Amino acid sequence: MRRKALVWKLFPIYFLVTLASVIVVSLYALGAQREFYYRQVESDLETRARLVERLLADRRLSADNTADLESELKSLGQSSDTRITVILPSGKVIADSERNPSTMENHRNRPEIRKAFTGRTGVSRRLSPTLGITMIYVAIPLREQGSIVGVVRTSLAATGIDARPVALYRHVLLGTLLVAVLAGLVSLIVVRRIGHPLRQIRYAAARLAAGDLDSRVRPPDTEELGSLADTLNSMAAQLGSQMRTITQQAGEQRAILASMNECVIALDNDDRIMLLNPAAEELLGVTLEQVKGKTIQEAVRNPALQRFVGESCTDDAPVESEIVFHGAQDRILQAVGAGLLDHDGSRIGALVVLNDVTQMRKLENIRRDFVANVSHELKTPITSIRGFVETLRHGIDDPAKTQEFLAIVEKQAGRLQSIIEDLLMLSEIEQQADAAEIPMQPLSIRSVLHSAVTMCQTKANDSEVELTLDCGDAFEIRGNSRLLEQAVTNLLDNAIKYSRGGRVTVSAERDVDELIVRVSDTGCGIEEEHLPRLFERFYRVDKARSRNLGGTGLGLAIVKHIVQAHKGHVEVESTPGEGSTFSIHLPAAES
Repeated sequence: MRRKALVWKLFPIYFLVTLASVIVVSLYALGAQREFYYRQVESDLETRARLVERLLADRRLSADNTADLESELKSLGQSSDTRITVILPSGKVIADSERNPSTMENHRNRPEIRKAFTGRTGVSRRLSPTLGITMIYVAIPLREQGSIVGVVRTSLAATGIDARPVALYRHVLLGTLLVAVLAGLVSLIVVRRIGHPLRQIRYAAARLAAGDLDSRVRPPDTEELGSLADTLNSMAAQLGSQMRTITQQAGEQRAILASMNECVIALDNDDRIMLLNPAAEELLGVTLEQVKGKTIQEAVRNPALQRFVGESCTDDAPVESEIVFHGAQDRILQAVGAGLLDHDGSRIGALVVLNDVTQMRKLENIRRDFVANVSHELKTPITSIRGFVETLRHGIDDPAKTQEFLAIVEKQAGRLQSIIEDLLMLSEIEQQADAAEIPMQPLSIRSVLHSAVTMCQTKANDSEVELTLDCGDAFEIRGNSRLLEQAVTNLLDNAIKYSRGGRVTVSAERDVDELIVRVSDTGCGIEEEHLPRLFERFYRVDKARSRNLGGTGLGLAIVKHIVQAHKGHVEVESTPGEGSTFSIHLPAAES
């Protein structure tokens, strides 16, 4: 439906009301004026009739003696422009100033005549049967010695009276039109004055609707419109305050959600996604724009998560569970789901929080393995020592056996000491790294590698291993030479152990902003499934062989922590049957 402006709704009403009022007043004034003319003519006719009455006072009215009377009436009628008629009580006309009385009908039943014969002045406005025009009649009784002996009637054509107001009608019509135009202009101005502040209020409301909550409207001086403007300004101020509060709260919520490591998923009662925080987007591999409004089944292809979301949306009590996300790397998620309520306490959906506990579970497994391994590593030499000591306490007659048993006790004690020393070294490295107490200084990596190679050369010769060094003189880093030498020595020791009769190469090269030290061997190699846990404490690929070769199970763990203390990392590549390559990545010194 097409809407009209207020001015075109009010202006026609005001204009029509004003025009109607002017027309009604004009018609009333014209009617009153016309009636006034009639009254004046009737009064004048009565005066003329009284004059005729005086003229006939001394005459005896008779139907036989009318010649003189008729002549006088014609003379008076012509001079006064008035028709004068004399009627007897029988209704017979005996004289008339304009017509022949003999041709005129009986006037007894004329209304003014009847009234005059009652002794009163009779007045009538009607069509004359004799003249055929509208006439004004005034009749008065003629008395003789107290008796009514006839009636004198004066009359005048009404056409002359009706013609008089024509000019007045024209003036009234022109005045009416002028007043109507002026009233229309005034009403138009009034409507526009009313409409202008309303338009200002409307524009301000439109700006508020568009989001400009700082917009204000100047209150008009009209009470009603001023109150409306004040209310609109007050509403704008309240909305602005509420929007600022809501925006601040929304910003805080977004910041909180964005900074959370936990994944947050909000769903409605139909399992449709309403909100994802950045952590959830990263976990699910989607963005909120892609999945908003979709069900969890459409967005996520994980049956365990789908079942958990379904439970969260149906159960009133909070639910908890662990979910495994399979992929390139399996992730264990601790899921907590609870109902999502609005301000009235009505349930509008569910909130699911997913906490990645993969690393925690991994650390727990490592801790359990470490406790089990360290217990086993310590238990073995201690059990061996106790067994042989008890045997020796009971006495042995064979001196050779005694020496053999004492050698075994000494070997196991040395092994136990090595384990303790390695554990103490690990603890020391960790403490110093955390407290940044490891002394660092510029050094040549070649000198570190050369010292490590020299230290392991004898063992390499005993194992018939070809040990070579490939490193330039210009490679410098900032580090601790004792710890780095220990790390390289541990790698060389392992490489020599598992490469009997083979070849071990130590090399160094610079790659952009880091220095890479590689220890490569041609030994038996390592299965891929062992590589992720190779640097854990007491982790052994082949436990029996490792112990026979004299390892403590802590050498690679020490390497890892030394490299981490130097802000680097260690990697391993291995092919079973072909050999392994351990790489130490260290930050290069600035040139």
